[in-house]
Amino acid sequence: MSTGHAAYHHASKGWFSGHRVIGGPEAWLIWVLATTFVVWLFAIQTGYAVVSPDIQKTASLTIAQIGLAASIYTWVFALVQFFSGALLDRFGSRPLMAIAVAFVAVGAFLYAGTTNFATLAIAQTVLAIGSSFGFVGAGYLGGKWFGAAKYGLMFGLVQTFASLGSAIGQPVILAALDNLTWQELLVAFGGFGVLLVVLFFAFVRNPAPQPGEPVEAAHGNVFGEIFRDLGKSFADIRVDLSAVLAGASFGAMLAVGTLWGPRIMEARGAETGFATLLTALAWLGLAIGAPIVNVVSDRWHSRKWPAFWGLLLQALAIALVIYLPVEGKGFALVLMFAIGFFAGAHMLGFTIAGESVPGSLVGSASAIVNGVCFIIGGLLTSIPSALLPDEPTLADFQSALWLLPAVVVVGALAAIAISEKPRAAAAVDAA
Repeated sequence: MSTGHAAYHHASKGWFSGHRVIGGPEAWLIWVLATTFVVWLFAIQTGYAVVSPDIQKTASLTIAQIGLAASIYTWVFALVQFFSGALLDRFGSRPLMAIAVAFVAVGAFLYAGTTNFATLAIAQTVLAIGSSFGFVGAGYLGGKWFGAAKYGLMFGLVQTFASLGSAIGQPVILAALDNLTWQELLVAFGGFGVLLVVLFFAFVRNPAPQPGEPVEAAHGNVFGEIFRDLGKSFADIRVDLSAVLAGASFGAMLAVGTLWGPRIMEARGAETGFATLLTALAWLGLAIGAPIVNVVSDRWHSRKWPAFWGLLLQALAIALVIYLPVEGKGFALVLMFAIGFFAGAHMLGFTIAGESVPGSLVGSASAIVNGVCFIIGGLLTSIPSALLPDEPTLADFQSALWLLPAVVVVGALAAIAISEKPRAAAAVDAA
């Protein structure tokens, strides 16, 4: 073989196969696409809160039906979430992730065409099915394309962009509605989804198997294999404890950042606009805290202790928001940011779960953690609601919201109970 031919052969091999390994240019392209998917679906979810009054008016729905539609999303998401990770483990990202994006795009178009409750309920169902693959799918792809050592960091960065999307989503949507109808806005969301589907089909896949990496053969009983994978993940006590710590932290963050933080500040006399700003600031804090906690964890050579201290400080910040009899906007801004920042510790739950199982079960373990986060978030939103009167005062909020810091403390105790796994062993298991 001539020198020129050999060089060409080497370059061709490097482009068509070398860039298909972890950490290469294709890894970053796929991670960016997966993260864009998460930010996009978060924007649609955020947008529901903004456009639901217009949907209610246009479709002649009651407020109870609007609330029921939101609950349908929660129920479907929580159910499908536990299966999404196992499906990714079994079939890989291609074509599952592209199909998930397509479901969200169809959900957006159904939203735009809402004329009655049935259409809205179907839209919520379709959207929830696709969305259940978003966050876990992005984490799964990050783990596959960047390796076990960077799994937690890449997952934290996904949470950063998702949180930033939540922080700016509502103001951007409100501004867009000055020039578009809500139907046009949702059609635009759906149109972007179509483009994203094409890009996912074209580019998103798992990296080529590494030398010596076992390739698991497909089996006939798909559901049996899924339940087997979930059972193996649930059987690991470190996965269970990591789900508790992550669920307690993110569940409380979700409850405070979307509902109770602004409400209790309004009860203290804050204006609605300022209360909305507090919500954005909490998500901004999470955007900054999510990747930092993994860096701190690596420097401390520990997962449990950064998680413990993060959750403990988050519980303290929530308790101060609820009970400290201090007025002032500066105080509220600092505390709401602190709640989100320290809630970044919940990302260690995903890291611990991913390091606790073989690489073939990373998706299942991540889905369990994210599912528990979602379930606890829903409970911490709904349970205090049932304890409050129709027109609650500050004292009523303080009587009902003790559950939030208490649950986060339980999560901190779960973090202490997690045994530290040697980093070398964790990397071998996750490979």
